[in-house]
Amino acid sequence: MFSKLFNPDSIAVIGASHDPRKIGYVVLKNLASHNYRGSVYPVNPKGGEILGYKVYKDVSEIPDVDLSVITLPAGLTVKVFEDVAKKSKFIIPIAGGFGELGPEGKKMEQKLLEIAQKYGARIVGPNTVGILIPSTGVNTALIVPERSRFPEDGVLSFITQSGALGLLTMDSFAMYGVGVHAFVNLGNRVDVNENELLRYFGEDPDTKAVVLYIESFRNGREFMEIAKEVSKKKGVVVLKAGRTSRGGKAASLHTGALGGNDAVADGAFKQCGVIRAYNEIELMDYGRALAYGKPLNGKRIAVVTSAGGVGVVTTDYIESNVHGVGLKMAELSEEIKRKIKEEIVPFASAENPVDMTAQASDDDYDEVLRALNEDPNVDAILVYALFQTPLISEKLVDIIVKWHKDGDKPIVVGTIGSEFALNMFRKFEKNAVPVYPTIERAVKALRVLYDRGRILRRWNE
Repeated sequence: MFSKLFNPDSIAVIGASHDPRKIGYVVLKNLASHNYRGSVYPVNPKGGEILGYKVYKDVSEIPDVDLSVITLPAGLTVKVFEDVAKKSKFIIPIAGGFGELGPEGKKMEQKLLEIAQKYGARIVGPNTVGILIPSTGVNTALIVPERSRFPEDGVLSFITQSGALGLLTMDSFAMYGVGVHAFVNLGNRVDVNENELLRYFGEDPDTKAVVLYIESFRNGREFMEIAKEVSKKKGVVVLKAGRTSRGGKAASLHTGALGGNDAVADGAFKQCGVIRAYNEIELMDYGRALAYGKPLNGKRIAVVTSAGGVGVVTTDYIESNVHGVGLKMAELSEEIKRKIKEEIVPFASAENPVDMTAQASDDDYDEVLRALNEDPNVDAILVYALFQTPLISEKLVDIIVKWHKDGDKPIVVGTIGSEFALNMFRKFEKNAVPVYPTIERAVKALRVLYDRGRILRRWNE
């Protein structure tokens, strides 16, 4: 259904500009800088050439295209829309100034929809930054590439009503090497909606988890039905904004969305197997946990660290129901503790958390993880890869990746620090290991994998 939106053979940019400050220039530059390999048809009455692309003076001069991006203001967008719809399978009108402004804007949106339906075209937006598909080089974002990072290809598909929040979130996570398979900004959602896209990505073999930022639902009952089916196969995470009355008012001013009762939404998510996030960090963290991690079948967590204080704080986070996630620290078997003691230095601790101290080596980690994988009292392992001590090397990444892929226990990794730790984080990310830069985020990932395990067991009953 959406193959020519996400992998178009041709793209027209209506309102392409020679001025680097204009959206029509930025969109063209993002297509060029992301190595989009299809045909590009910029349209501007002045003609000429922009960034090496021949510019057409009128929409009538271009051939039929898979995707058209309209970078004109709202009034001009409406004026050219019929000509564009005659030529296009999909249309992204970027401009704001539609339904979010009130009744007149709603009328303009309705006109766009009627024209699109007349010619069989589909609309993403308006009031949108459009889409980003790293694997095909499609990038219709209106932000300057020199000032932001765009993610590389990954396994998360990201559906959002807010373009700015979505782009800022991806900019932040791209620094850590986190990729996305697809990013779609619904904007005012006059046509293409979250339900269609959730169903599509639910069937997409390249998507391992779907994350959504939603201010209101087009059809909440239909969303629940689709989410329930998708969650049987892959993780679904939703950041539902407009939880409060003031937040709901802000949402209506932003995209014209009308938010519903938050308690109802919360109950609905639980019924249909959706994991709920409360901010953009949780949204991406939980999506990565579900895409990379193994579901937990129990609450008993073993913690491995070379820093005692990290283990203590982690223990509190794991066990507390107040500032924590309400899981349990595993009671290691005597046999496993004996094996761990044989490996670590005499003044280290074989209790849980296993504190190997700053004298820990790569091989110590390997043997401790081996032992914990043998313990029937352990449901999952949180291992801190702390690279600041002298006996730890980059080899530790390979060791943990091995146990993540081949071990019996689900593993979550914490790696804390600056430049070197960040480089190691990227290596874990490249190997699809659920890795986090803080204690709290690592522990929350465990809780998400535990909740995922409960969801799957419920579907399988």
